[in-house]
Amino acid sequence: MAETTVVSDRGQITLPARLRKRLGIKGGDLVILEERGHEIVLKPGVVVQVDYYSDAQVAEWDRDDRLTDDERQQITGASKNRT
Repeated sequence: MAETTVVSDRGQITLPARLRKRLGIKGGDLVILEERGHEIVLKPGVVVQVDYYSDAQVAEWDRDDRLTDDERQQITGASKNRT
């Protein structure tokens, strides 16, 4: 499906309502623009929540994941036996 729209003096375009509805794009949504050769591809964007962890949280996980000497020997011994 091809649609024609006009670019404003400010570089803005209006996506036709039928296209927005079909793609589920609403006001305030993000879209991704990709340049492919001499074409511009526009597709709906997705926001992914990123979690940030404090140094204290990471240190706690490191402590919790630390191996005992016996565990380390079992792992390294097991990998030596496989080769």
